[in-house]
Amino acid sequence: MPRKRPTPWIHRWSRLIMAGLATIGAVVTAYLTYSKLTGNKAACPTNGCDIVLSSPYATVFGLPLALFGFLAYASIIVFAIAPLVFTPSKLSLLADSSKQKQASNSLENWTGLLLFLGSTAMMMFSFYLMYLLVFEIKAVCLYCLASAILSISLFILSLIGQEWQDVGQLIFSGVIITVIVLVGTLGIYANVNNPASGESGTEQAMSRYKVTTTSGQAEIALAKHLTQVGAVFYGAFWCPHCHEQKQLFGKEAVQYITYVECSRPDGRGQTPECQQQQIQSYPTWEINGQKLPSGTKSLKELAQLSGYKGPSNFQNKL
Repeated sequence: MPRKRPTPWIHRWSRLIMAGLATIGAVVTAYLTYSKLTGNKAACPTNGCDIVLSSPYATVFGLPLALFGFLAYASIIVFAIAPLVFTPSKLSLLADSSKQKQASNSLENWTGLLLFLGSTAMMMFSFYLMYLLVFEIKAVCLYCLASAILSISLFILSLIGQEWQDVGQLIFSGVIITVIVLVGTLGIYANVNNPASGESGTEQAMSRYKVTTTSGQAEIALAKHLTQVGAVFYGAFWCPHCHEQKQLFGKEAVQYITYVECSRPDGRGQTPECQQQQIQSYPTWEINGQKLPSGTKSLKELAQLSGYKGPSNFQNKL
């Protein structure tokens, strides 16, 4: 009687490993989604994260891109653990043990295919995001890099984590899902940057982030003082934190500020001036020749940093 071939260890553990990696991805994307929806700045060791996470590419259909990443990772978790949860012993409704085993094998095969297709889609989308980081946004985001590594790892594990009966069909399915993801991604971002309404993405963003608050005498005096001492405000028209900074000054005072637009008109990449100044995130203030840590600054803080001595009864506050 021939001895049964032992199951490779990777086949036994691949689903648990994938579930663990997907859990890490789900936690990270959930955090980024929360940060995006609440307007909080995501903790990141590099300043480029803020540029990437605030760019037009970080929002799809009005929702944070990270939310869709969370749903993708959550799906991977479900597909990975489903055969481990619904084992033959737990399929007690099926009286015939052979039918139990058949149902278990069917579940494992189908979820294995879904793991492969899902991780392939995630990996290809990550490749496109890496292209955007390098050639369009031109900034480094460790969250994006980590997600790309997780996606590639999930793809490799889905490929080697089980024995495939029809490799040709698997390759064909992978090619089909790759084409669908790339075409869909290009279509989605084409709509984001070229709205069907005929209004440009820049005009829409400018309209959305129009300054609506009014300025008091203190706000106007501070704005004029900042210009007199050579302070510069570097920002982007699509940046919500920059809009928040402008709202603090108000529509009358903001016109006196020395503001440098760092985003190109299509929202892709930086202008040469900001690249030369090595502006990594928005908003960035330069006061007395020193660039301050990025983020919205209160008017009192700007007054202290610039040596402002005028009226300080600011009516707009964080």
